[in-house]
Amino acid sequence: MPRVITFARLSDIDQAEILAHMSDERVAEHMPLVTFRWDKATVARFVESKEACWQRDGLGHWAILCDGDYVGWGGFQKEGDEWDFGLVLAPAAFGLGVRIARKAIDFAKSDDRIPYVTFLLPPSRKNLGALTKMGATYVGDIDYEGETFRKFRLETG
Repeated sequence: MPRVITFARLSDIDQAEILAHMSDERVAEHMPLVTFRWDKATVARFVESKEACWQRDGLGHWAILCDGDYVGWGGFQKEGDEWDFGLVLAPAAFGLGVRIARKAIDFAKSDDRIPYVTFLLPPSRKNLGALTKMGATYVGDIDYEGETFRKFRLETG
């Protein structure tokens, strides 16, 4: 039986699940902007900030569910005039990344607000084959909050 991927709001997820997810060292390994320890207050601020994006932009990051179970978060966040796609999965769900990204990109392709999507990847991410297979092109290295990221762009229109 195929596993069913769905999107929900982060505010619908038990914050203890998000805390366990974001406290995993394997997750933090590819998140250079996480230079702090996650705790209950951090999770509450995180969820609040992601909900604020929904209020401001009408779109934001989702909680990602597989067969109804929380497996991570991701989605679209407005960065200036661009919609950036991010995906942060729990280690047990790492193998679902391409499938989840394709579902999200299909959403972007059906949304007139999103003519293209950007991806910011830390240099620690070495396997970029899925991005190029989806048609994303490398734009260049950028500085984001004092860290270097590789920027890619995918046309959705």
